[in-house]
Amino acid sequence: MTTSGVAEEQHTLITGGAGFIGSHLTERLLNEGEKVVVIDDLSTGSFENLPSTSNSSKLKFIESDVNSYDKLDEIVAKSRYVYHLAAAVGVDLVVRSPIRTIENNLKSTEAILEAAAFNKTPLLLPSSSEVYGKSSQEAFDEDDDLLIGPPSLGRWSYACSKLMDEFLALAFYNERQLPVTIVRLFNTVGTRQTGRYGMVLPRFIEAAKTNEPIRVFGDGHQSRCFCSVNDTIEALTRLADCPTAPGNIFNIGSTEEVSILELANRIIDITGSESEIKLIPYEKAYEPGFEDMQRRKPKISKLQDFTNFRPKTSLEDIIRSVAEIE
Repeated sequence: MTTSGVAEEQHTLITGGAGFIGSHLTERLLNEGEKVVVIDDLSTGSFENLPSTSNSSKLKFIESDVNSYDKLDEIVAKSRYVYHLAAAVGVDLVVRSPIRTIENNLKSTEAILEAAAFNKTPLLLPSSSEVYGKSSQEAFDEDDDLLIGPPSLGRWSYACSKLMDEFLALAFYNERQLPVTIVRLFNTVGTRQTGRYGMVLPRFIEAAKTNEPIRVFGDGHQSRCFCSVNDTIEALTRLADCPTAPGNIFNIGSTEEVSILELANRIIDITGSESEIKLIPYEKAYEPGFEDMQRRKPKISKLQDFTNFRPKTSLEDIIRSVAEIE
């Protein structure tokens, strides 16, 4: 309550809200008339990602990392819902900065869970399809066993840190009755995503638009399912509004599978590029002994059962949107 006796308007808190997915979520909620608070240290996000619209008066931006912000408890206490999107992003960053990856993911998640638990503020925690590890099965279910590579290969540090986030979140759900929902994101793509941290689709499109060689790591036969960020945001907001979602893990992604080599060729065709495709061995792209996931296709029947969500955007439409082609 304010000093006048009028209830203070609650906000939605988005950590990492100036990043790729976070900024799209921020824009969506502002357009729906919500008051939004964003915490972001701008290490991988950008202030320019945040919307400059008539709704900006409902947006408060705090430049800080989550675990060192001294008013985190106060901000969370005034939140109706928390989306914890602050995390290390991209394979390239993970391989080159494993300490940063592990510390950022674990410390920030612990801090936000502790803050949310005090008032049992509902929270959504994004994890990653990386947690499925090296399994080559056709499609991944939330209850599948996981196969992670050895700790001697730093690329698996991201998967393990996200998996520990999941374990910790579920512990808070079970022991502290915190209403937390976990989502495993599968290759979300769209505008505002850059190739700076090894993100494959924007990297390919940037090369194609300048007729530079498109560098495909490995043999290109590894496959992925690319989901539009707009579809991902729709799934996140539906889960936030779903009263039975807390305590569960959900895959979020498209089921339209494509090999990375085919992706490169489709981008060349759609953009009319003259780029050539160059295959780069993993050990030259990353580190000796680097291991990749050969397939990464989600089963999304659980998400559909809880929210009636289905992705709507085709891969061709995603490519055209990112490449700014009508």
